[in-house]
Amino acid sequence: MAEHLNALCRDCLTEGAPAGRPMRCGACGSPRLITHAERKALSIAHIDCDAFYAAVEKRDNPALRDKPVIVGGGHRGVVSTCCYVARVKGVRSAMPMFKAKALCTEAVVIKPDMAKYSAVGRQVRALMQDLTPLVEPLSIDEAFLDLSGTVRLHGMSPAMSLARLVLRIEKEIGIGASVGLSYNKYLAKVASDLEKPRGFSILGHAEARAFLAERPVSLIWGVG
Repeated sequence: MAEHLNALCRDCLTEGAPAGRPMRCGACGSPRLITHAERKALSIAHIDCDAFYAAVEKRDNPALRDKPVIVGGGHRGVVSTCCYVARVKGVRSAMPMFKAKALCTEAVVIKPDMAKYSAVGRQVRALMQDLTPLVEPLSIDEAFLDLSGTVRLHGMSPAMSLARLVLRIEKEIGIGASVGLSYNKYLAKVASDLEKPRGFSILGHAEARAFLAERPVSLIWGVG
């Protein structure tokens, strides 16, 4: 029950006890709640934009919104990334293009525009740096953030700051991102992959050991 009283709505940013079953925000009715007992105590985050290249292409061409989009090279090339509609068909990053096209014959294939993606990545990075100078990029669309000591600066918990950041990325840049929050970088990166797209997952001290015990070592970033 304590974690339910500690809920944060990711859509309207209201904190408080949720209402109804299944649980929803008492203010806006959204089901996108963060309910974790350690939410206010953790400050190491990993932010990863969702299907980044494909998301930018869909943003720039609304006609692609509901279509499977693959960003990659020619018939002998590989998939750079693909949207979640294409992933349902089995398409994955680094897959040979001929195999991806066979799995998803209706896919719209777009050649990568790295200059455009880099520009959008810089916009995302600038919003991250509004929260903390301790930003450690991993690629143009993902980074670790250390929000330790930012509570007094921003007047809110790191989790609230991160929820606000994701909304800013969606509203100002037009793409989605997922967040992992924990007490170290490795678990934060693991957490960011748990509920994609538009995920926000927390791995705290209390459950980390049991969570990892049931999973392969290759789950951990940098292993395997």
